[in-house]
Amino acid sequence: MTDYTAPLRDMAFMLEEIAGLEAISTLPGYGEATPDVVAQILAEGGRFAGEVLAPLNRVGDVQGSRLENGQVRTPDGFREAYARFVESGWNGVPFDPAYGGQGLPWAVTAALQEMWSAANMSFGLCPLLTQAAVELLQIHGTEEQRRVYLPPLVAGSWAGTMNLTEPQAGSDVGALRARAVREGDHYRITGQKIFITYGEQDLTENIIHMVLARTPDAPPGVKGISLFLVPKFLVKADGSLGARNDLRCVSLEHKLGIKASPTAVMAYGDNEGAIGYLVGAENRGIELMFAMMNNARLSVGIEGLGIAERAYQQARAYAHTRVQGRAATGRDPEPVSIIRHPDVRRMLMTMRASIEAMRALIYDTAGTLDRARRHPDPAERTRAQARLDLLIPVAKAWCTDRGCDVASLGLQVHGGLGFIEETGAAQHYRDARIAPIYEGTNGIQANDLVGRKLMRDGGAAANAFIADLRETGTALGAAPGAVPGDDMAAIRQRLADGTEALARATDWLIKTYPDDPARALAGATPYLDLFGTVAGGWLLAKGALAAQRRLAEVPADDRGFYETKRLIARFYAENILPRSHGLAAMAIEGADSVLTLAEDRF
Repeated sequence: MTDYTAPLRDMAFMLEEIAGLEAISTLPGYGEATPDVVAQILAEGGRFAGEVLAPLNRVGDVQGSRLENGQVRTPDGFREAYARFVESGWNGVPFDPAYGGQGLPWAVTAALQEMWSAANMSFGLCPLLTQAAVELLQIHGTEEQRRVYLPPLVAGSWAGTMNLTEPQAGSDVGALRARAVREGDHYRITGQKIFITYGEQDLTENIIHMVLARTPDAPPGVKGISLFLVPKFLVKADGSLGARNDLRCVSLEHKLGIKASPTAVMAYGDNEGAIGYLVGAENRGIELMFAMMNNARLSVGIEGLGIAERAYQQARAYAHTRVQGRAATGRDPEPVSIIRHPDVRRMLMTMRASIEAMRALIYDTAGTLDRARRHPDPAERTRAQARLDLLIPVAKAWCTDRGCDVASLGLQVHGGLGFIEETGAAQHYRDARIAPIYEGTNGIQANDLVGRKLMRDGGAAANAFIADLRETGTALGAAPGAVPGDDMAAIRQRLADGTEALARATDWLIKTYPDDPARALAGATPYLDLFGTVAGGWLLAKGALAAQRRLAEVPADDRGFYETKRLIARFYAENILPRSHGLAAMAIEGADSVLTLAEDRF
């Protein structure tokens, strides 16, 4: 497995030109997030990821986490690495300084999370879930809950989890059976939860579980679910730890990938019942849990980006050093590095262009989150929130699907050696495969995009998004040198085609869903793929415009970086954006063949 080097300049370019870092730094509370300060933070993060986390990635895959006498042991080096992670303050980057955080923008946090996921996805899952618990308590916790639990969670000395899934329910959260019976100022929790990431571990002194359960008189379905804070160790009034709560890890799952991340089966209430504290109001658990899940869904999209970047770096290094076969042109009989073979170049270009589109989408979404939270104009916050709600399912699903595609191409570049575990390429592929499944499968994300996000405002947010795509197309046409055969002209034409495909599918879904939701949802997944594909092309086109502008400002020896940005955008436009026509056809015309076959004929 090759080393990991954070692509700092690519990250900075996307933060500045796509996320809008300069404008974000003018939002209330973000004044210190200037490009030079952020560059220093990312450089330090890159060093930590490359020097501390990346060397443990293979170790974690080989050893895995293990359960010994009820205690989970993480792989060699993980405890020490986590201690350094906390000591360096990385856990608290986006959080309120009042609780010990650094108060930096989510766009900056997204770049750091990309590093953690690329260097060691299994490790990065622990702070990811803690981050979600912090978000939940900041928004919905009581003043006392925030006072007691937020400082150690923000610091990372305590960790957080999400407890949704039960064996009989799966993704149908409304079918859960965990019980919560009130007892004075707390509740007694009983039940079993599965697939609990870092449900038990040896990295932190306490674990704060966020658990969905039903009270005895709750209505059926999702309307009867409440959310409870259930600590591994009970917490005294002064914040010190008390007795062990009535909960335990029953077992750890044996998984395809992310083997260092302990995925626990958790039992609550083997004896008197685990003590839990209500978060928010009874029967509002689903609403509150979404405060965690939306945050986590963006972070899972970042995992797809991170693992893709790691797979690309390894494939690129292999293609430069692997000598095999003659060049396709010329008569030299000597073998050449495989990067000179056209099909290998096609694969590497596909990997890189996909990664840059993913990075642009993730950073743009994170920047939108910052504007939705901090913009001083309420109308702008409302617009940003509508855009954010639209983008979250796309960022999660499209980026994790592309992460799998890129990791698969990484194996293909390696040839037979990619299938051999010792090269490390296979681990990237195995690790990537979970991301389209958890935090809501990608099919659920597609249903959310079509059934909720498009329908709740009659397509207003989607049409505003499409209007922005058309505006960028106009700017491409006015760019210097945008003549037939030029990069900018080629990008403009393909983006225009993709934009019209997205608009056509969006209109059809908005008209079809109210009367025939099954027919609309049959095309939801290709529609989400279409949305992400076109959004990626749009954002790369914006990057190409920025690169074109900067070419006139930089010395000759620095032009290569910006010329590459323009060429990557053109490759994406000519080799990936044309898929939009087929995806639109699938979304609009594919329902009959999806729905017609009788169930007993499958």
